[in-house]
Amino acid sequence: MVKHSMARKDRLYQMIEILKNGRLTRAQDMADRLGVTVRTIYRDMDTLIASGVPIEGTRGLGYRAVASVTLPPLNLTMTELEALHVGMAVVGDAGDDELREAAQSLSAKIDAVLPEDRSTAPAGWGLAVYPFADVARGFEHMPVIRNAIRARQKLRVTTSQGTRREAQTVRPLALDYWGRIWSAIVWSETAQDFLTLRVDQITAMDILPQLFVEEDSKTLADFRARD
Repeated sequence: MVKHSMARKDRLYQMIEILKNGRLTRAQDMADRLGVTVRTIYRDMDTLIASGVPIEGTRGLGYRAVASVTLPPLNLTMTELEALHVGMAVVGDAGDDELREAAQSLSAKIDAVLPEDRSTAPAGWGLAVYPFADVARGFEHMPVIRNAIRARQKLRVTTSQGTRREAQTVRPLALDYWGRIWSAIVWSETAQDFLTLRVDQITAMDILPQLFVEEDSKTLADFRARD
């Protein structure tokens, strides 16, 4: 039985969250958890793989996410990866045909030098397949989030999902990148729990004057230990 309706891009994000612990997960288990049919999970999995999300597995046995790859001989920092992703997303969506073609050509060249043993090559690295084409939204907030993580500065963050808007005071702990989506791991003082906020869903952000110190059960290590 379908428990609730969910926008497809939000469901795909939830699937990434389920899979990125590296454990094998059956399509039926994901379908039960997300309230959709197994056929829907299969279609969504095809979309994730086509978007370049590093997933391996087969229908009937299960799926799992594999480690992200680096571009030999380069090891990219998170900031460098952010800059590359933003550039490819913006240029790939530009109105200039020549720039768009150049971005597609660059994407193909990057694909060509990625490790040969990947089970599936992404269809144009950096030029995400729907529904991730709009993930560049919200990137203007990332420098603020990064600086707040370093300074341990509290933030007031407003997110929007469909018609639902929510504002809360958070302690930013880390930026995470997986499956072409950036998210901020935070401790929410409003919800009194850890949250993973998608950067593309952040509509407003204010820097608060308060700083925070690490407290037991509210640290990044505590968040990681929950898995």
